[in-house]
Amino acid sequence: MDGVLANVYNQFIAMHAAEFGKVLKLKEINGVPESEVFPNVQQYINSPGFFRYAPVIKDSQRVLKLLNERYKIFIVSAAMEFPNSLSEKQAWLNEHFPFITWRQIVFCGSKEIIDTDIMIDDHFKNLDFFNGETILFTQPHNVFAPDGNHKRVKTWLQIEEMLS
Repeated sequence: MDGVLANVYNQFIAMHAAEFGKVLKLKEINGVPESEVFPNVQQYINSPGFFRYAPVIKDSQRVLKLLNERYKIFIVSAAMEFPNSLSEKQAWLNEHFPFITWRQIVFCGSKEIIDTDIMIDDHFKNLDFFNGETILFTQPHNVFAPDGNHKRVKTWLQIEEMLS
């Protein structure tokens, strides 16, 4: 969910700017881990409203709705690390993706339990163990990393083209 549907980088950048008075540009933070770019990233993530008010990644709503009509879709989020995020993430999904039912939402501690055909994620830690087809969604923290065995996409339009 985070980094694939929800634009958490916009949240990080806005909170960093409010705290330090400097708006970071994506080209400045490309290839650098979130924890190095944003020294207070854990504080940001644990702030009330962080997940609830994250912007939606462009084209994700339309494409996911289309794919939901063709595939059995599950939204999986490793949310247990941040227990306060559970209600915010659910409210966010209900607002922005109302066609995704509660039966299609999985909040877990580790995505290692997920056994589906395809996984789209922005973190290698969630894709590298996965047995099915993997799609790496490009985000600043992974932009320069080698793709490995994963197909890389930069946009939801590419996902639409790949899976339609």
